[in-house]
Amino acid sequence: LWKGNPYLGLVVGVFAGTNHLQHESGLLAVTLMGVYAANQHHVSVRHILEFKENLRVLLLSSLFILLAARLATADGMQALGTLDLGVVAFLAALILVVRPITVWVSTRGSRLSREEKLFLAWLCPRGIVAAAVASVFGFELMEQGYEGAELLVPVTFVVIVGTVVVYGLTSGIVARRLGLAIPNPQGLLIVGASSWARAIAKALHEEDIPLLLVDANRRNVREARLAGLPARRGNALDEGLGESLDLFGLGRVLALTPNDEVNTLLTLHYAHTFGRSATYQLVPDTVPGKGRPGGSGHPAGRTLFDEDADYYAMSARCGRGKVRVTRLTEQFSYEDFLAQHGERVLPLFALGDDG
Repeated sequence: LWKGNPYLGLVVGVFAGTNHLQHESGLLAVTLMGVYAANQHHVSVRHILEFKENLRVLLLSSLFILLAARLATADGMQALGTLDLGVVAFLAALILVVRPITVWVSTRGSRLSREEKLFLAWLCPRGIVAAAVASVFGFELMEQGYEGAELLVPVTFVVIVGTVVVYGLTSGIVARRLGLAIPNPQGLLIVGASSWARAIAKALHEEDIPLLLVDANRRNVREARLAGLPARRGNALDEGLGESLDLFGLGRVLALTPNDEVNTLLTLHYAHTFGRSATYQLVPDTVPGKGRPGGSGHPAGRTLFDEDADYYAMSARCGRGKVRVTRLTEQFSYEDFLAQHGERVLPLFALGDDG
């Protein structure tokens, strides 16, 4: 566990050392240490993040059970029975007064919009940290004979349940009312910024379709940005990059890389975020004898464009022609369009009047 992971042993040492110097100061010390570790560039912390996620789920689940078990005792049930409307007023004050004032003070001078500040003022569910700290202080205060100390843990659990319920039921509605959430986003996350993918993205961008291109090739990303397209360089399968991508307004993923296996992995990877029905990939290239690497032949996402439109076919098509936008009207319908062009064209997207 410790080998090759200098921070893990150091965290435990800092926690124990600071607790020895000042009781209950270890939590603050290791929190500050985590901030430092996440922002330094000398040692990779990716493996720590992966280990931490698994450990966090296990420990938090156990901790909630242990802390909630205190309320199941005779003293805990008696304390719950003594709670009155004052607790409801306290909860309302936390949600409607304390949180908005805190956000207003802490965001002064920031670049956040008024809508973003309002949303932050409405979102602050309490959780395991509040329960753990209240439990520790509750024990200490009761041992020292403070009146009403037995109410600290029950009141904290009321706050946790109340804030989670209130914010959980209303945060989506508030975000949509403030214009910070889109009920049915139509934007595209396009992985692969080859020349023909950029041509498609350019046509979509000119029709005001939100999109983001991601590619590990520096040249492809540079050409996309020169064309006025939003693009990020990096491995789209990397968890770190995925967490930093701005996916606002994006509702679908298009895997357009030349590697069929990567396209399949991309659709599996982003299905957790966008849903499997919103992940698309090029049909795998399974044509033998053409000097091209054979694909897996088992796409995990929905097939894009056409059953013959693999990466190389799309590249050849765009090399011979262009990506164009055609307006369909009552006078010139889709049937008229197909009758005029026949098999020379490959329809890619359909954009309705509602966007």
